[in-house]
Amino acid sequence: MRRVIVLLVLAVLAFVGIASLQSTGTDRPPDSLVLPRGFQPEGITRGEGTTVYVGSIPTGAIYRGDVRTGRGSVLIAGRPDRAAIGLEEADGRLYVAGGATGRAFVYDTKTGGEIAAILLATTTPSFVNDVAMTADTAYFTDSLNPVLYRVDRATLAVTALALTGDIAYEPGFNANGIEATDDGRTLVSVQTNTGRLFRVDSRSGVVTRISLGDESLPGGDGLLLSGRTLYAVQNRQNRIAVINLSQDLTTGVVNQRISDPRFDTPTTLEAIGSRLYVVNAQVDAADASATAYRVVTVDRSGGD
Repeated sequence: MRRVIVLLVLAVLAFVGIASLQSTGTDRPPDSLVLPRGFQPEGITRGEGTTVYVGSIPTGAIYRGDVRTGRGSVLIAGRPDRAAIGLEEADGRLYVAGGATGRAFVYDTKTGGEIAAILLATTTPSFVNDVAMTADTAYFTDSLNPVLYRVDRATLAVTALALTGDIAYEPGFNANGIEATDDGRTLVSVQTNTGRLFRVDSRSGVVTRISLGDESLPGGDGLLLSGRTLYAVQNRQNRIAVINLSQDLTTGVVNQRISDPRFDTPTTLEAIGSRLYVVNAQVDAADASATAYRVVTVDRSGGD
């Protein structure tokens, strides 16, 4: 009996040891999410659990992947009349900024079925670039026209909100990435061509510049707001600025810039746990149709 007990104890200890090794070694999520060859990604958003959705710029295809396993597949096939730039998930729906199509597309996250194709821009050219969600509204930026498009999440009705105040549109891409505060009253957006950061009253459209002191965000693209910490991707600079915002969102301090040798024109990012998931657009790829695209991960504190 004593020998049996000893063997059982040894077996339990061995199992615990193996489990411990797995939890600190093989259970670590992969450091990248491999996308279909030629996918040409731009936007990313988190779904349930460890699910993420990534959009294809030229085709509007949507890839659904699991960052825990590194596996996934195309949920929504691409079409010649579609595009996917920024995207957000809410209540089982994907809200997708349609770029030069001037539209927003809404899809069912379970089936991939189209719920709506909504015309936002009434002037051309336009570039519907990114989307931020509040409890009842989706707000879309237009990088070529000083306006936000508000889509009611219940009815999908559209209203245009003119941007006034401190922002002045200039040649090139203007308002790009956008995020909403928890109460939905204020939006934060970056102007790509000037590197300026702004807060926007979500009801009036009045824009006020957020002072960053001597700093700026040239190439500012996707944003991620977590409390009073703002992560701002600077695409051509291959880095992410980490900004501490004041309580009233009037000022900010760039206290860190995250870089990684794997960054290749990053466009936007998402967070799950302590990790940032960063989309590489690789816009200078010699042959986009043959390029292997990836979403790469870094620690929120920088460095991998």
